[in-house]
Amino acid sequence: MRFPRAVSPPAFRRSPLVVLFLTVFIDLMGFGIVIPLLPAYAERLHATPFVAGSLVGIYSLMQLVFAPVWGALSDRLGRRIVLLVSLAGSAVSYLMLGVAWSIAMLFAARVLAGVACANIAVAQAYIADVTPPNERARGMGLIGAAFGLGMVIGPGLGAGLALFGPRVPELFAAGLCLANFGLATAWLPESLPEASRPPRQFRHPLAPESLRAAAAPPGAPALFAVFFLVTLGFAVLEGTFPLAAERLFGYGESRIYGLFVYMGLVAVVVQGWLVGRLTRRVSEPALVVVGAAGLGLGLAWVPFTGGSVDLLLALALVVTGQGLAGPPLSSLISKTAGGQTHGEVLGVSQSLSAAARALGPHGGGLALERVGASPAYVAAALCALGACGLALPLGRRTERPASAPGLPLRRSG
Repeated sequence: MRFPRAVSPPAFRRSPLVVLFLTVFIDLMGFGIVIPLLPAYAERLHATPFVAGSLVGIYSLMQLVFAPVWGALSDRLGRRIVLLVSLAGSAVSYLMLGVAWSIAMLFAARVLAGVACANIAVAQAYIADVTPPNERARGMGLIGAAFGLGMVIGPGLGAGLALFGPRVPELFAAGLCLANFGLATAWLPESLPEASRPPRQFRHPLAPESLRAAAAPPGAPALFAVFFLVTLGFAVLEGTFPLAAERLFGYGESRIYGLFVYMGLVAVVVQGWLVGRLTRRVSEPALVVVGAAGLGLGLAWVPFTGGSVDLLLALALVVTGQGLAGPPLSSLISKTAGGQTHGEVLGVSQSLSAAARALGPHGGGLALERVGASPAYVAAALCALGACGLALPLGRRTERPASAPGLPLRRSG
């Protein structure tokens, strides 16, 4: 995995994107350790299935509300301090989960986790600060690669830790977050100098006037719509595939888990390596179009696969399509804003992502229950193909001179 040249000095300790990659990876690995075990925690406290599902839903709701808040705060206070606060909050949330004695305590832990982990927009804004425009999609791909790698390793590690005791995975995740906090404190420099920050007057990024400002640049509304539809289509697969695989193919838990590991590894390769190679030869809007088309075709193919090989190819097409579209979309969205508002604009896009990840599993699950897997996945494919259609004219409208390519880094504290 190669890091963008503009921010890859020879010494590992001085490469901010290496440190940022590790920060996001460790954060997502802690999330991956805990999330598969949540239903068991809820069951031990005699929660109903609806309450257990709400523990996941409240996390997504907090992401929807707070992703743009963290992004906007990072524009005013700096990326480093916001990332550090969110990492500390994650550690506290896992500790609360580890000692939870009631359903109310579980909800409090999940609310704090959703607030604290809504920091992906800040990480993306950091990348936008320190990468030149031609390297930005490659840098954004690092976030996806770190996400995929953390979600591949985390669940397996959590299952192994659970053998040592029911509270061990949560406490281990809390320890990981504390170690992550120490890593970022020692090695992550600030990417946004004080002179480049806007006045500290705060306005909620989801307020109508803020949304109008975010959507004002040419091409921005289309980019937000494409981002939402791509995420929505992929979220249907994420949220419903275990049940669909059981109904369509008779797969058990271990085989389904293996397929999720496979998808995570494909995502790491695509976003951590392939995107960087392709952005040297193909424009970002073209990658979005190809990625959205591949996602749509893969989703439509999944329920009609005739065997294991076909299914692996269809899932690879889905993950590759999402991986090719996602990082260039984040890069293009960042280019609609000046350097002073990268965090706020990317926060709005991550809020849309959270909404799609909340709606996709619910809508896909309802369709799966009422009409079956094939119509559900065809509907998801239509979302992705709709995004492809909206993305076709983007090449003529979204490329504009970007803000400062690769601002100087400053270590604080």
